[in-house]
Amino acid sequence: MPRRSSYRRPRPSSTHFRRGFNASNPLERILILLVIAAIIGVTAGLLLPEISPTAGKITGNYTATGSAADTLNHLTVDDSQNAAGYDRDSFGFRETDTDGNGCDAREDVLARDLTDVRYKYAGSCQVSSGTLQDPYTGQTIHFVRGRTTSAKVQIDHVVALENAWQSGARDWSTAERHQFGNDPYNLLAVDGPANQEKGSASAAYWLPTNAAYRCDYVARQIGVKDKYRLTVTSQEKDAMLAVLHTCPGQAVPADE
Repeated sequence: MPRRSSYRRPRPSSTHFRRGFNASNPLERILILLVIAAIIGVTAGLLLPEISPTAGKITGNYTATGSAADTLNHLTVDDSQNAAGYDRDSFGFRETDTDGNGCDAREDVLARDLTDVRYKYAGSCQVSSGTLQDPYTGQTIHFVRGRTTSAKVQIDHVVALENAWQSGARDWSTAERHQFGNDPYNLLAVDGPANQEKGSASAAYWLPTNAAYRCDYVARQIGVKDKYRLTVTSQEKDAMLAVLHTCPGQAVPADE
């Protein structure tokens, strides 16, 4: 009976791959290293701005163009802001009728921002119903005036009153604070829960969940701060620039 051969086929070396890649080939090793480096570079470019503002500036994520960015860069930066002494009532929201039409600021903004508006009665300035395309959430809200329904739509100060106080309004006269508190340029009809969630937060801590509106939102905040010579913090400025970076040429909205 013939003897069985003791020859065994050599196992593939750990330096060889089943699909024919030869890691000992210098050219192929260089190609692999280039691919890995590219992946690491893209990942770093995406993640580092979220981890470090300094890294974000290096990678260009805090650069922006347009009148909104230009105006922001002219605002004074103040990182020593505090809200001591703030009193919301000092802004007199809904206590003035600056345009003399007999309606307070809430009614004026509802009439401006809602569609299919109906009034409480002929000649009234009280909005009884309407439809809001909410800029903060992107939802459609059917507004109906009532004790349990009116709060579904609230009037937001785009630059919050407390934020305004600590960024300059503490030094204003009563008349100046009332003007700010009822200025239509700084007022928007929005989803009630979204407005409550925002509170007094600046752009450094809160942005609309509707990403499509963030550039317009930040641009309006910048316009308001410029109009009233309010300051921004470093974090607030960086957050605004990061948003404006995504919409080159973003303009400050006109003050009508």
